[in-house]
Amino acid sequence: MNIADRVARLKPSATLSVSARAQELKAQGKDILSLSVGEPDFPTPEHICAAAREAIDAGFTRYTPVPGLPELRAAAAGYFARFYSVRAAAENILISSGAKHSLYTLFQSLLNPGDHVLIPAPYWVSYPPMVELAGAKPVTIPTSPENAFKLSLQDLNKSLTPKTRLLVLNSPSNPTGVCYTQPELDAIAAWGVANNLLIVSDEIYDRLVYTPEGPASLAPWWEAHPENFVIVNGVAKTFSMTGWRIGYTLAEAGLIAAMGRLQGQSTSNASSVSQKAALAALAGEYSHLDLMCRSFRERRDLALAIIASWPDVLCPRPDGAFYLFPDLHRHYREAFPDSTALCAALLESAGVALVPGAAFGDDHCVRISYAVDAGTLEKALARIARFLGLPGR
Repeated sequence: MNIADRVARLKPSATLSVSARAQELKAQGKDILSLSVGEPDFPTPEHICAAAREAIDAGFTRYTPVPGLPELRAAAAGYFARFYSVRAAAENILISSGAKHSLYTLFQSLLNPGDHVLIPAPYWVSYPPMVELAGAKPVTIPTSPENAFKLSLQDLNKSLTPKTRLLVLNSPSNPTGVCYTQPELDAIAAWGVANNLLIVSDEIYDRLVYTPEGPASLAPWWEAHPENFVIVNGVAKTFSMTGWRIGYTLAEAGLIAAMGRLQGQSTSNASSVSQKAALAALAGEYSHLDLMCRSFRERRDLALAIIASWPDVLCPRPDGAFYLFPDLHRHYREAFPDSTALCAALLESAGVALVPGAAFGDDHCVRISYAVDAGTLEKALARIARFLGLPGR
């Protein structure tokens, strides 16, 4: 059977592929320590699970409006008021089946063939394929660990062309965990407005920030310039709800309506039960975040201290999410000359699952998730050090 060219060109998600291979080896009885998973290792808070059970018991299992339950759209708008003092209406919100689905629908609704999309590298693995599936061209902008993997305005100006349509930002970042400060975001936002570009801000990790200043957001810029900004978020990371698949988009009402038309012809509404759970999450209390953030910060500090003892390895300190992105390229050798080969060798020989940096646009690095208990994290890092012949703790 002939497969459509746009699908035949697609590569499988590297993060999902690594996780699948790790599961295969575990099923064979191998001792595998996975630092590849991109989800919190905390349970979904009980009040959210209770809301889902109540919805099921009440028979709330039918179709809902395509853009989402009106009360959930209002709660998502209220999220931005609660944390960023931004006024938004339910008509500015679309509920989708996860933030990934939100981004896919957004790109399909915005982009035309020939449009250029600026994507800082390292980037989340799905941004370039999503842009290409919309017929547009991803234009990656390299950043470096020496500059904490952050964009400069000079970088942006060098990449700007008459075909540039939008810029994708992700802070806190997957895969680096690096966060832009509010002044840094403001400078990029002002640049975008001055150049009449649309900036898509993926803020799925916005509650998982470990600095005293706390989270930064482009939501206030959306309120001031709704034609220039779109914010994508969801409940997956903040509430440990990765499998519930609820994301939401904050945008100008006309764009939300267009995205809703596309969603109506593709997936229709997000899961009815998951929407009820998400309503309990967004409208409820957030006390679970104290434990999550404290635990992630402690694990980050543990892992950074270990990696700092490795010679010729550079790893900027992440202030959000739950990832480290160390540059290991000085330890590549003939048996593993790049990040993909290194991660394959680590998995097969040392029993440690990591994600190659090549999947994120930087082949010098690997992604380490510290969304595991401290014992597993320390043991896995010791295995990596032994495999590479590095000093360990």
